[in-house]
Amino acid sequence: MPRRIAVAVSGGVDSLTAAFLLKRQGWDVVGIHFLSGYPKPARSTSGAAPSSLGATDRLVKMGDVLGFPVHVIDCRKLFQKRVVDYFVRSYRRGRTPNPCMVCNPVVKFGRLLSAARGLGAERLATGHYARSLRDGKGWVHLHRGKDPAKEQSYFLGFLTQRQLQRAEFPLGEWKKTDVVRLAEENGIVPVSAGESQDVCFIAGGSCGDFLAAQSGDVPESGPIEDTAGRTIGVHPGLHRFTVGQRRGINCPGPEPYYVIRLDAERNRLVVGHREALFADGCPLSGVRWTTKPPLGPLRVCVRIRYRSREVPATVLPARHSEASLRFDRPQAAVAPGQAAVFYCGTEVIGAGWIEPI
Repeated sequence: MPRRIAVAVSGGVDSLTAAFLLKRQGWDVVGIHFLSGYPKPARSTSGAAPSSLGATDRLVKMGDVLGFPVHVIDCRKLFQKRVVDYFVRSYRRGRTPNPCMVCNPVVKFGRLLSAARGLGAERLATGHYARSLRDGKGWVHLHRGKDPAKEQSYFLGFLTQRQLQRAEFPLGEWKKTDVVRLAEENGIVPVSAGESQDVCFIAGGSCGDFLAAQSGDVPESGPIEDTAGRTIGVHPGLHRFTVGQRRGINCPGPEPYYVIRLDAERNRLVVGHREALFADGCPLSGVRWTTKPPLGPLRVCVRIRYRSREVPATVLPARHSEASLRFDRPQAAVAPGQAAVFYCGTEVIGAGWIEPI
């Protein structure tokens, strides 16, 4: 009798193709789709977007076409509390949140993994472009996906070894272009639009409108100050900015201004010239290791945001889940609230939240 595996299916081409591949490999596949309360825009070929209920029904029918059932799990309360509320709180504190870094360990490999076990599945698979490799000692190692343009191991940096033991990433060896081609050849029709790294719960409108609707607070304008404390302008709301940003400051000067710091307590945007962006390191909180925690300083390559390159650095563990990060060379735009993900070669070995310097 084939072993059972659950696949987290969002309705996009990646997760549906991952389920198709596992089915073709001989697994007994069951799909799990979770309701977040914020449905992604449905894919439409007729010009009129179907309702979210219709999109869910279409996903269930696509599962039938591909030969596996799709179970719908209500995660609306959990998603609101742990992902959306975190997102809103981060902006209130002048930080740049990354909701995918919270959703993956808490919702997908937390609530959905539990639901998968309840359905008799050994593991939970997703459509992430990452690889999980097992060694001879029973450890699972998380590695970058083979497609450099789509690689998503960064977003899985906070998974624990226990979660990785139950994780499967069928697209880790694939390129996105080949996945799309395979889907087209086998009649796999996505029912939702957009990519998985988008902020999935802001389907339309601006981030500012979303924050105001969630918190009831209308973001207020405030002073723009340079690094010497001089007021040089007025900002329309701190939620419109992140550390390192250049566009939208609208303050003339002999050199371009960049966002250096968001002072939420005083509703103050601190800007400076490019040289003020660079930092030698930063404190980290909430550090989590996918492998055994180091006993002392550890040499790594670190990525401080999804779109950044990995750079050499040293992690200095402190008490509990705290640490400090020291770059070999100063790095620009080290944004509080973002995740620093540690790599050893192609392997993800841990991650931590960037704190203000």
